[in-house]
Amino acid sequence: MSAMILPSEISGGSVYGVKQMQYTVDGKDGRNFIDALTAASFRESVAIEETARAYTSVVKARQKKVDDLGSILACLSRAVADLPAKKQQSTDTASIINSAWVNSTALSYGITLVFKSGTSEMTRENILKAQTSVQYEMDKEDNNLQQDIISMQSFIAKRDNAYSTAAKLVKKADNAASNTISNIGK
Repeated sequence: MSAMILPSEISGGSVYGVKQMQYTVDGKDGRNFIDALTAASFRESVAIEETARAYTSVVKARQKKVDDLGSILACLSRAVADLPAKKQQSTDTASIINSAWVNSTALSYGITLVFKSGTSEMTRENILKAQTSVQYEMDKEDNNLQQDIISMQSFIAKRDNAYSTAAKLVKKADNAASNTISNIGK
């Protein structure tokens, strides 16, 4: 959201035939041109900063999801590795996969991993299918995370540019005022 700058002529204000103007920035009257541009630049940079903060929250949430899915994937991989080579199911494997954290975390992300220990559902094939669905979700979130990071970097670059522009305008106004004061004595 950038600031709106509206010029208006100062009535009866003319210096050496040049009409004098004042500027309104987002409803605040009585600014000169440099002040108006500086205020607009600072307002723009603050708005961009707020948007970048929102992106930061999204990035943190996505990163947590990717981390959690990675932990679930590690549990599933350990469960497959713990299955004896010729045996399709094991009670040790069931205890790994049926842990409360693994199931509740997977379920919170829309992935169902509930296996019944001692039944045909606790098979290598079913665990590998669950592993594939977790890996798919993890890859999807990782791609979204990377896109959000790129967007956030873009917002930060825009914010830095807006602050830089405002700082340059302030410096130019200061230099102009210094030059005017130094020329008075000549």
